[in-house]
Amino acid sequence: MKLPVIKHLTNFIEENDQDYILETIETLEALSEIPSLKEEELDVIGELISNMYGAIEVDKMVKEGMSKKDALNAFMKRVLGSIDT
Repeated sequence: MKLPVIKHLTNFIEENDQDYILETIETLEALSEIPSLKEEELDVIGELISNMYGAIEVDKMVKEGMSKKDALNAFMKRVLGSIDT
């Protein structure tokens, strides 16, 4: 996951709508089922999906009253904490 990408997508959600991101995730998930995709291509699709889900989580925290900066930091700490265990 890349914090700049998540931040950019969070801004996109604020300016537009979360539904665009959710529909894009569905599209990417459908594309990932193509049997002829290479491992590298699947990795890129997976990274994009992860970043989009991250942006949705950050947006949720912001809507619950957290500042965007604090929400981004809290999300990344949660991600890094899950990697460490």
